[in-house]
Parts: sequence; structure tokens; C-alpha cells
Amino acid sequence: MPQSIPPALRGRRARRIALALPVGLVGTLIALPFTAQAAPSADAVISEVYGGGGNSGASLTNDFIELGNAGSGSFDLTGWSVQYLPGAPTASSKWQATPLSGVIPAGGSYLVEESKGTGGDTALPTPDASGSIAMSATTGTVALVHSTTPLTCLNAADCAADGSIKDLVGFGTAAVRETSPVPGASNTASVSRNAALADTDNNGADLTAGAPTPRNAAGGGSGPGDPGDPGDPSPSPSPSTSEPTPDPTPGPLRIHDIQGNTRISPHNGEAVTNVPGVVTGVRSTGSSRGFWIQDPSPDNDPVTSEGVFVFTGSTTPQVKVGDSVLVSAKVAEYYPGGASSGAQSLTELSGPTTVVLSSGNAVPSVELVSSKTLPREYAPSAGSESIDSLTLQPSVYAMDWLESREGMVIQVGDSRVVGASNSYGETWITTHPTKNPTPRGGVIYTDYDDPNPGRLLVTALTADKPAANVGDTLKGATGPVDYGTYGGYSIQATALGAVTKGGIEPEVAEKGDADELSVGTYNVENLDPTDPQEKFDRLAQGIVKNLASPDIVSLEEIQDNNGAKNDGTVAADQTLAKFIQAIKAAGGPAYEWRSIDPQDGTDGGEPGGNIRTSFLYNPLRVTFVDRPGGDATTGVEVVTSGDRKDQDVTLSVSPGRINPGSDAWRSSRKPLVGEFWFRGSQVFVIGNHFNSKGGDQPVHGRFQPPVLSSETQRLAQAREVNAFVSDLVDKDKNAKVVVLGDINDYQFSAPLDVLTGKVLKDLINTLPKNERYSYVYDGNSQTLDHILVSKGIKNPEYDVVHINAEFADQASDHDPQVVRFK
Repeated sequence: MPQSIPPALRGRRARRIALALPVGLVGTLIALPFTAQAAPSADAVISEVYGGGGNSGASLTNDFIELGNAGSGSFDLTGWSVQYLPGAPTASSKWQATPLSGVIPAGGSYLVEESKGTGGDTALPTPDASGSIAMSATTGTVALVHSTTPLTCLNAADCAADGSIKDLVGFGTAAVRETSPVPGASNTASVSRNAALADTDNNGADLTAGAPTPRNAAGGGSGPGDPGDPGDPSPSPSPSTSEPTPDPTPGPLRIHDIQGNTRISPHNGEAVTNVPGVVTGVRSTGSSRGFWIQDPSPDNDPVTSEGVFVFTGSTTPQVKVGDSVLVSAKVAEYYPGGASSGAQSLTELSGPTTVVLSSGNAVPSVELVSSKTLPREYAPSAGSESIDSLTLQPSVYAMDWLESREGMVIQVGDSRVVGASNSYGETWITTHPTKNPTPRGGVIYTDYDDPNPGRLLVTALTADKPAANVGDTLKGATGPVDYGTYGGYSIQATALGAVTKGGIEPEVAEKGDADELSVGTYNVENLDPTDPQEKFDRLAQGIVKNLASPDIVSLEEIQDNNGAKNDGTVAADQTLAKFIQAIKAAGGPAYEWRSIDPQDGTDGGEPGGNIRTSFLYNPLRVTFVDRPGGDATTGVEVVTSGDRKDQDVTLSVSPGRINPGSDAWRSSRKPLVGEFWFRGSQVFVIGNHFNSKGGDQPVHGRFQPPVLSSETQRLAQAREVNAFVSDLVDKDKNAKVVVLGDINDYQFSAPLDVLTGKVLKDLINTLPKNERYSYVYDGNSQTLDHILVSKGIKNPEYDVVHINAEFADQASDHDPQVVRFK
């Protein structure tokens, strides 16, 4: 898959990270570009570190790491970790990581409990995350990292250059630190940041030693008897610890005053009192619980929203739909994934106290959305600047229309499904049913300038979750407008219609003639032996039944023999053997395989998984030419023998990898090249899995047009593969070359232009325009997988076989492809 998004939590604070993707999706969570020491953090920081828990003289039983948030909005920790390195690391030292989830409240704290010692008599306040790292009491390094993959840097300079590090604290005599380490840590002393959470990237200046004062996200801690201490059965949500006011009088501000006419509230960061509204929806699960309120007495300005989300964190709201309430809280702008992600913000009321005035009130008028409601233009442009401060134009731009209804209840009628339902109750529909339809009911994505603005995500807050495929019809949905990392704007549906089936079926490729060579590609989504047998069996059925058992198959995302277990294992022979056995059991051929094991942790993907590209081939139909010497670091070259008029062209190693030492392949899969023979004809196959789109600004974000930073590496990768193919066809103009796999980019993108060059033809462009897709992301049917062929291949027959991407029940998130030629 282009990006196996860490499966996290949808419709809540902890969500799947797709935040850095434009329309297309990609391989596994990728670190976003934070700089540890070159850019002090303005929001999330490490606020306190204590490694003396349970040691002699300590009162606290556990080590802990506390995070703080100096920003004005909650900081989403989905996909983040805290990591620890000994103070005097050696070449064999390894970082230890504790994954995080949830949020750091604006101006609040987040507590990570670590290893428990044998001493002490006082437990920590209820932690927000727990790990088992045993830290030194006197010296070490702690990092806040936008990844769950353990860091590899072992000195201050290398860590300063690691873009995944958000903040770093070295204490004692730590070799890895920001400028200078913090002195004074001991069994009874932590190191903590000053109250303002200032970060100057000098640990010695920013933090000081003192008595440990752990605090959690609910505001609990800093000593026995404080709110939220383990002895207090009723911790109060941060930041409010006051009792609800009994005053039933509405305050001076209404919701439309708070929302304002731009994306940022004119009252951001301010405390507001007794804001009136009627509860229109309640989110009572997950780490982003809360409720929506809407003013039943709107103003006359169509630009200012009359609804807002009231964020209660992990506390279940004690209100219900129809309650008339007064809310006192702090106005906050919540950036899913953090402000640096490029996502827009969600204006919300945080840390509320709520007075219920009455119940059973009618929900304020619901706005109906028709095919003419959302404008055909998607977003305003601000060049390199944020669109945050632009006055909304809801009659011109679809994003502005949705922003001007943020928190308000809207309703869609019968709507065609354009993105299949997932396990989180999320389904994509289109409100522009006649725009860019595919033959099977989706909407085709054909250009950066047209992201299909009629798309809308429907998230079910109801108990019954839909299970819709592309082309089905959702019989209406009603709920407040929300904004999140995945997909941007959504309807949080409090009422949801039934699903009427559209009738699409998995496709079956035509079986080639005996004298035709068939070559396929299939991204099998992090396949490893720990996956259930059902996954192997379904993928095998796809190979045998739907792809008609190609003679050669390039597989992407084959993981090592124990999958995501991060223990240094790199071999994948068991993974491939188990898959081949499943194919045989499904009635397919007894494939043989060729692959090259990567170096541990160097090829990206799921941490510990060591994904790679591998070949399957049918030995009864084709011959693989084995040429020894190919390994993780040895590059394959084109070799010639004989004179120029009658020369033989071969590979130096087979299988081999294209220039694996090039920086183009840093933390990414290296292309696999193999030399095959079929009926006396030589064929070269190059399997690819280019780097993901992680790091790109989202198509629904606050920077328009979004910056596609990940494209730089794919451009370099495309140049490497094109140069190799160019060398091959220069030495043999009739060479038959197949370049295929998950390129993680569109047929109209710059990397595909470079990859194609003058030597290859991208076969996706031979299909009708509305059939050029192999993947569905954010409701857009799009192309990430490709098969390209050299001019030596005449009259290829090509097919994308739709068996996964359009279905709620899928074996992989990609559709496979196959080409046949003589």
C-alpha cells in the first residue's frame, strides 16, 4: 500500500495519520519534518523527566516523562512516541520507545509512566500513556519523536539533523542534548522546564532540577491532595477546575462571535462565559469526547458559523441531544496532527463547565445539502501563506462553505458512495453525482487542480455502522460538520439511512494465450506469517482467480518472517513460502520466488517489518536467470559482451537492486531487477515501491496549493530507474523491459513524467480517462500503481483488476494489475 496508515482511532483525537497526504495515500507512517535543535518548539515540549522512581530515597514508585503544550490548541499525539537513550551511548546502544496516543490539552500536560522500581510508596497520577523504559536517575536523553520507530542517532549532531525529533532533553552528563545537558537529576530530583514552557534549545538553560511534580492531561498531580491525585475519585478536566456557575444568564458572546468570519476565532485563547446553545450531537467514545452545540438564534451573516464543538477530552459528556445549555470554557484552535502538519484548525470550546437549562428542545434548523450546494471550486489560494486569515467565501469555495458551517448540523439526501466504509464507521459520498464518475460508481481524480470538491466524509456516531461499497447509495445522513486529520471535513452523523447496494463485483482478468507472457503487480499490504491464514488465502485467490495466475508477479510489501516484531530479523523466506503454499492450495501454480533481504530498518514501512519487493514466477512457463552477487548493498549493472552489432546484454547480478547506496532510496524500498527468459525471448522486470506521500501537506489543509514535499525523493527515485532502463535500451534498443509496482504517485505527476522519459510507456494512460485508477483514497479513485513497458514490447494487453480498493471487505488496499504480451 502506498502508506499503511497506522490504524489508529477515527473520529477522535487519536486518529489515523493521513494528515500529510494530499489526495493519494501512502506505506507506513512517515516522520514529518520537525527539527530538534534548529527550531525551538512553540507548542509540544518535554516538560519534565524523572528516572529515580522506586530508587533508594524516592517517594514515587515509577519513572516518568511529562509533556507540556505551550500552544493555544490541543496537540495530537497520534503516531508519536517518547524515546530514551543512555547518557553515554556506545555503537551498540539503542533507543527505547513508548508509543503515545490522545492529546496534550492547550496549556496542559501529558504524563507518560515508565518503569517501576522496588522502592517508593506513592503512585503517579493516572498516566495518559505507559511504557516500561528503565531510565537512569542521573544521566540520559529523552526525545519527543513524530514516529514510533526507534531513533538511530547516537550523537548530538546526528540527532539535531533528524527531522522526526520535535524536542530533546539531555540531563546529567548526557552526550546527546540540546546545547548543554541539565545538571542535578537524582533519585529524588527530576529535571523540569520553567512554568512558561519556554524552549530555547538549550537544555541547561530551559530546565532545572527539583522535586518531581508529575501532572497528567486531566490536570491531576504535583502532590498528594491535588485534583486528579489517585486518592481523588473525581478528577476535573483541564483546564477548568471550578464548579458550574448557577447563573442562567447567557454571556456576552454567541457562537457566531466566537467562530468569526475566518478560519481562526477572533477570541482564540480567551475564556468565555455562558455561551448559549442547543446540543445537536454527542461523541461519547474515544479520546476526543465532547458535544456540539448550535445557536437557535442565528445572526444574518452566512459566513459565521452558528455551531461549535465542546471538547471534554476523555471525559464522557453528561449532556444529551436537545439539551439547552450554557457553556463556559476556553476558546481553542485544535490542529489535528499539530499546526506544523498543514492541517486546518477546528475551533472548539475546551475545558468546559456546562449548565443544562432545559431538555427536549428541538434541534436548530438543519441545512439541506444538494448537488448545487457545495461550490465547484475547492479552496482559495494564498500562495506560500496560510489561508487562515482570509475572509471566508462560502459561495465560491467548497472548503469555505464547510468552514462557515463548522459545528452546524447539515443533512444530505440519497448519496452515491465513492469511498467504501471502513471499520471506524466512515464512508465517503459525493454531493456532485454527475462530476467525474467512474464506470463502477466512484469519482476519478485526474488533476491536482480538481480534487472533486463534492466529496464528503460521513462518520457514523450511531450504533449501526454502514458497510457500503463504491457505487452503493447511502439513504441520507444528518449531523454536525467536523474537521479532522483524515479527509478534512465530515458529517458526524447522528442519523444515518440504510445502504442500497449498487452491485459491483470483483473483476477477473482475461487469461492470456499460451504464447503470451503475463506479468502482474500486487501490493499485498504488509504481508507476514503472523497474519491470519484468511488473508493469505484471499490474496492467493486474487492471484489465481482474478489475475489468472500471471507468469511473473512483482509483490510489494512482503514483510520479514516475524512481521512488525523489531528484533533484527530481515529474512522473508517463510512469508513467501506461506504465500506460495496458499496459491497452490487455491489451484495456482507452484511458484518459485526471488528476493533480496534489506538491511535491518533501512527500507521504511512498518517499524520492524522490513518490507521489500519480491518476484514470484512460474518455472513451468518462464526461466529466471540467477547471477550471484546481488545483496542489499550491491548495485546491479547492465553488462554487454560481443561486438556492438551482435552483443548480448545481461545483468551483472540477478536478482539485483538499482544503486542501493543512492540517497534516493534512503528509508525506502530499493527496486528489484530480474532477468527472465520466455520462449527464447529475454525479458527484464523491475519491481518498485517508491517512497510514500508522508510529509505532503493535505489537500484539505490551510496551505493552498499544498506543498508536496515527498515528491522530491520520488523524483530522485524516478531518475535512478529511468537511468537504468535508458542504459539497458541504449545497449539493446529492442530490450523488453517491464517496470511496475507501487510508484505512490499519479500518472499526471512529475515523478511519472521523469520515470517514463523517452524509454517507457505508462500503460495506465492507454485506458479510458475515467478508468485510470487502482486505489481509492478520501473518496477519490486514483492511480498509485503502474505498469510501464519499453518500446521493445509490442501491442501489450493491460488491465487494472478491481478487487479491493472499492470494497468495504478487502484483502489489500490496492487493486492488482497485469500486462500480457508476446
